[in-house]
This record gives sequence, C-alpha cells and structure tokens, in this order.
Amino acid sequence: MEKIIKGRAWLFGDDIDTDVIIPGKYLRTTDMQVFGDHAMEGVDPDFSKKVQKGDVIVANNNFGCGSSREQAPLALKYAGISCVVAKTFGRIFFRNAINVGLPLMEADVECNEGDTVEIDLKQGTVTVNDKTFKGNKLPDFLLEMLTDGGLVAHRKAEQQRNSGM
Repeated sequence: MEKIIKGRAWLFGDDIDTDVIIPGKYLRTTDMQVFGDHAMEGVDPDFSKKVQKGDVIVANNNFGCGSSREQAPLALKYAGISCVVAKTFGRIFFRNAINVGLPLMEADVECNEGDTVEIDLKQGTVTVNDKTFKGNKLPDFLLEMLTDGGLVAHRKAEQQRNSGM
C-alpha cells in the first residue's frame, strides 16, 4: 500500500451508516466482489457502476456509524475505493477498515465531487487543488498494518520477519 494515495473524490455527508454502505441483504455472501458491486447502494444505487479503482470517498461527520459489520469497509475496498477521508468516523468502522487494509484519514476537507484528492498518510495531509488540509496522522503501527494489507496480513508478515532472526 502506498503512503501517498491519489484519486477522484466522491462526496458524502454526515452519518453515512454501515447499512447504506452495504445493505444487510448482501451480508450472507462470501463473494467479496458482491460487496463491491453493492457498495453505497443504500445512498447511491449506481455508485458501484460509476466508481473507478483508486477513487476516494470524502465525507463529513460520523462516516461508518451504525452496526459493527466488517463487510462495510470490505465493500468499499472491493468497489475500488483507495481511501476514505472524513471529518470523523464511527469508531468500529475505523477499526474494521484498518483490519481489512482500507486506509482512512480524519480531516476536514473542502472539495468538489470529481476533484483529484491526494492523501499523504505518513504526513497526515490531504491536498486538493493546491490547497493542503491537515488531518490526524495515523500512528506508525497502524500505517505498518495498512502497508502489510490489514491485520491478518500484518500478523503473517510479522511472523515471517521474526522467523528470519
């Protein structure tokens, strides 16, 4: 995972809950692409048809609130979203996103839908149209976890690194 992420912005408002990120009727599948094909369906039924690999979600307050379903960040990841930037996140969504390897940045960003957004995870900044917004930098251990691809991949990578000693 790159520490600098660049993609086209999709804008969402306050209180985007996990039920609209991935509606409950899709939760029984084990096919990750089904999650991606129905991401954000509860708020924009055509989102998965419009989003492109590498795009970024920019939202307001409390993104990912609601239930603890891990499928919500998986849906975004498999839809092609490379990062979610929001003023604030639902805490369980935040942790689930890190666990599945979906980068997040807490920042108050002003942009228009379709703008190119550049996120520097290491510095904790978001740049849009030559204007830089300071965000909350993730701790190094979470950046390392994201770099490894999420919690499970990180634990496997740690085991490999430690067995080489």
